[in-house]
Amino acid sequence: MLKLTFSFFSMANKPFLFFSVLLTFLAVAGGDTGEASELDYSKLSGIIIPGFASTQLRAWSILDCPYSPLDFNPLDLVWLDTTKLLSAVNCWLKCMLLDPYNQTDHPDCKSRPDSGLSGITELDPGYITGPLSSVWKEWIKWCIEFGIEANAIIAVPYDWRLSPSMLEERDLYFHKLKLTFETAFKLRGGPSLVFAHSLGNNVFRYFLEWLKLEIAPKHYIEWLDQHIHAYFAVAAPLLGATETVEATLSGFTFGLPVSEGTARLMFNSFASSLWMMPFSKYCRTSNKYFKHFSGGKQAGTHTYHCEEEEFKSNVSGWPTKIINIEIPSTRGFEAYPSFSEIPEANLSGMECGLPTQLSFSAREIADGTFFKAIEDYDPDSKRLLYQLEKSYLGDPVLNPLTPWDRPPIRNVFCIYGTNSKTKVGYYFAPSGKPYPDNWIITDVVSEYEGTLVSRSGNLVEGNPGAISGDETVPYNSLSWCKNWLGPKVNITRAPQPEHDGSDVQIDLNVEHHYEEDIVPNMTRLPRVKYITYYEDSESLPGMRTAVWELDKANHRNIVRSSVLMRELWLEMWRDIHPDAKSEFVTKAKRGPLRDEDCYWDYGKARCAWPDYCEYRYVFGDVHLGQSCRLRYTAAELLLHYL
Repeated sequence: MLKLTFSFFSMANKPFLFFSVLLTFLAVAGGDTGEASELDYSKLSGIIIPGFASTQLRAWSILDCPYSPLDFNPLDLVWLDTTKLLSAVNCWLKCMLLDPYNQTDHPDCKSRPDSGLSGITELDPGYITGPLSSVWKEWIKWCIEFGIEANAIIAVPYDWRLSPSMLEERDLYFHKLKLTFETAFKLRGGPSLVFAHSLGNNVFRYFLEWLKLEIAPKHYIEWLDQHIHAYFAVAAPLLGATETVEATLSGFTFGLPVSEGTARLMFNSFASSLWMMPFSKYCRTSNKYFKHFSGGKQAGTHTYHCEEEEFKSNVSGWPTKIINIEIPSTRGFEAYPSFSEIPEANLSGMECGLPTQLSFSAREIADGTFFKAIEDYDPDSKRLLYQLEKSYLGDPVLNPLTPWDRPPIRNVFCIYGTNSKTKVGYYFAPSGKPYPDNWIITDVVSEYEGTLVSRSGNLVEGNPGAISGDETVPYNSLSWCKNWLGPKVNITRAPQPEHDGSDVQIDLNVEHHYEEDIVPNMTRLPRVKYITYYEDSESLPGMRTAVWELDKANHRNIVRSSVLMRELWLEMWRDIHPDAKSEFVTKAKRGPLRDEDCYWDYGKARCAWPDYCEYRYVFGDVHLGQSCRLRYTAAELLLHYL
């Protein structure tokens, strides 16, 4: 669940004046033939694909809830209504749960995703709950303040509980998404910018593969060039996320007032729970476009094969084994007994035999080996294995549990947080309690600052990366997109806040080899958060690829980062400006761009950044910092970044 904050210009700074200045620049450039002059800002659209659990779900049934004054009526909020969750949890669960085999709704209640921007702004609107559940609200607010038209920002919510194939089968989601791009092009006259967060990147990847089967091969790239100008992949779990394992076996509440067992029961009823499972970077499936080459009929199944490196190293390219689990000596129902059976199971089973500890790599999770191993000890395993084989390994469009090559889009930006403590492995043991609480986490392995540390303090062997992930997705999964860069990469490291350029470090034409991490040889000042840019505009003619690493940017909150929004906007500004001189926006300095960026320097008794900001009191200001405002218009300031 993600949030995002960025208010680009205050209304006092006349954002609409800036907007008109921007269009004037474009009009002057009308006679040019370069790509920058052809890209009219007024014609661009922004399409937002939210992440897991980041879209509201609304009831599409009438459900009476006994012993509660609150019932569910059509269009009532289900995800997320904390009031009904607290007062009628059983009713709420009926509206959330899906059949684990066929993904149909509960007989008494069904829910469907909300539509439009309102479905992704706040999950639980309210004076208190609204800010706590804010997702894309501040992003939309920034767009409005900037002067972007209402029809230029399009949200494409989806039912994040479903597998990719079921999204299309039940909701025709990918057909609708294709029509959304085409409608935006006809309405605005230009291509779209795609902003995808977390699971939204998996959805977009599947859409690109699905599109290959809907469009003639010779028109596929032409369609992408016409409808998509740039793709911003934010916090993409490109090799999966280990927290998915925790949610599957013991439950992950996401801060909701429910037990871990209830959270597990709900999570495992969603086929999408497997969409974010960790998988090996060395294993792939053959891509067969059945529709084009077999007359529309499936001519076989995907061939799953792994490189030799997969079997040389037993961790599948991850820092360590992801699952270490004690298998109980009892089998079948005695492994997850009812309450009345617990004493008998504990006496007759556990005392007569010692449990066996098994370890599983990412490959063994993604190919179903793990679920087969615990099939006799956990009732969810058969259901999960069924969905894995049906909706993922056997998907005729794409096996999503395989590495992703660079999408054939002209401009690709992969953005994620780093240097936070992130879980990469778990130790599980039988709890002696009934399902769904039959497993307990006995230890957790995390990556942090280039080392592996365990919660228990035990020494952990493995292959940690140079840095760590974003608290949710490990670094090796986030940074897989570095393989999209070419053999020569330009690296720049700069402070995240406004700076004068004195601490900017640049390393040009750094050699890069596929499946090898790029670790810049650059210094860090203590207590300074940096953003590191990896940029390549030469290896693929006409295409640009960039990777941005933001220190300490949290997975769920990165879309609220003002630093991210500043960099996104500067990059888009460079794209549309006819006088842009470089392939990427300059990193030489970062000055204030909004009134909110100006503040009072009490040590010097003046506004900080005097070249950019001045003291200008406006009636209603309550402190000195509030009266510090930009000296120049935003359009004048932005000219420094060409």
